[in-house]
Amino acid sequence: MRSIFLRDTFVPDPMTLIDGYKFDHRRQYPRGTSRVNSNWTPRSSRIPDHKKVVYVAGQYFRQRILVEAFREFFGDSEDAAAKRYERRTNGYLGPNTIGTDHIRQLHRLGYIPLLFRAVPEGTAVPLRVPMVTIENTHEDFAWMPNYFETIMSCEQWIPCTSATTALGFRRILEAAAKKTGSPPEFVDWQGHDFSFRGLPGLEAAMLSGMGHLLYFTGTDTVPALDLIEDYYGVPEGYLIGGSVAATEHSVMCAGGEDGELETYSRLLDLYPSGILSVVSDTWDLWHVITSILPQLKDRIMARPGKLVIRPDSGDPADILCGDPRALAGSPASKGVVRLLWEIFGGTETSTGHKLLDQHIGVIYGDSITAERATAITSRLAALGFASANVVFGVGSFTYQYVTRDTYGFAMKATWVEIDGKGRNIYKTPKTDNGIKNSARGRLAVLRGSDMELHLIEQATPEQEAASLLRPVWKDGKPLLHETFDMVRTTARLALEEAP
Repeated sequence: MRSIFLRDTFVPDPMTLIDGYKFDHRRQYPRGTSRVNSNWTPRSSRIPDHKKVVYVAGQYFRQRILVEAFREFFGDSEDAAAKRYERRTNGYLGPNTIGTDHIRQLHRLGYIPLLFRAVPEGTAVPLRVPMVTIENTHEDFAWMPNYFETIMSCEQWIPCTSATTALGFRRILEAAAKKTGSPPEFVDWQGHDFSFRGLPGLEAAMLSGMGHLLYFTGTDTVPALDLIEDYYGVPEGYLIGGSVAATEHSVMCAGGEDGELETYSRLLDLYPSGILSVVSDTWDLWHVITSILPQLKDRIMARPGKLVIRPDSGDPADILCGDPRALAGSPASKGVVRLLWEIFGGTETSTGHKLLDQHIGVIYGDSITAERATAITSRLAALGFASANVVFGVGSFTYQYVTRDTYGFAMKATWVEIDGKGRNIYKTPKTDNGIKNSARGRLAVLRGSDMELHLIEQATPEQEAASLLRPVWKDGKPLLHETFDMVRTTARLALEEAP
């Protein structure tokens, strides 16, 4: 059952979900063009150590845009659909020379005549290897595969990019856990999605949040759970993602600076068990740790749960690990983790690294990047502390400071049929450095003897049949359904592969 807020979300006329130049490409193809085969591919990486990109959210895109967004179009009268389209073209381009015959023809057909082939969702795809191919299934609609390029790119680059970012974080945290003897299962919760408020819109936040949840369980982006349940499905009781009770600055401020001890005490009463995260730098983080927490130590240690301290300002590495520029012996010079160890103690891991007592912990969620996560876990290890002492809130500083060009996503046509004859097509701009060169002909993706995915250009029918680009959607209907558990399982396989 679709959630109400997704079903009722405003969507413009689906035939105008395009860049404006798409309006008349239909008439620009050579006469006799009956089929176009295009692919969607990450062509490059602006992040040096990322050579693969995770494919996700294709199933969502096809259902949400090519089925749900078109229900009103196909459910309305032919005249109404044509009139709506003509009104937009007249207002946008001037008197309509494009016509509406193709709109009427599509309306009479009653479905989107396309075939999508795609690699399994969750697959980490090497650069320049297609994730998706699209081809029309009706000879009168050869203009349609590339007509949807714009909206497909808009919907797909964000979840794929965020999933790839999350994969990078997961690798960093797994390596740190192994090095310091931290519990490997803790990594599921060590990367927490804090990005909702900083993403460019609700749908972007949900799609990015889905990408994050392929590799972690911690999230504050609650609507991502709805999207996953609605468009992918999970069995009863399956944990998509979760979080804990947590405060914000308004809560802490309301009790007043003079009443900060009472606020902490009241919160411990309110949550007598379980995990409780408390933002702790509303005024003076070091005062909280060195004065307030020692006064509450007995209650914290007796409590069946964990109190998590959340710093929220400053340089994350220096706040957590200690600022070497601070006065020697001062709280700032020691950092949060070492101060908590001095108060609460803990245990040692198999590698001899200190792990805070299970009743106390730390989360930092301000401007965390992959580089900072690496620096923090490395500095903690050098100080003799396990990586599992800290949870990272990964926010929009990381998930929103990216673009479609972070991985060079593009859709390009590589094969057409004109007057019944197939033709390989391609682009090779002389003024480019090679990144914009497109593949040629019909395409297949096969796994080589090195177990990596490889692009096969000018593929034979046999190679296409064996391709990992499987038929997944045709003429308005899914040919297979991937559950979120399937996607997550596939995504985790990338952790065993080279980046």
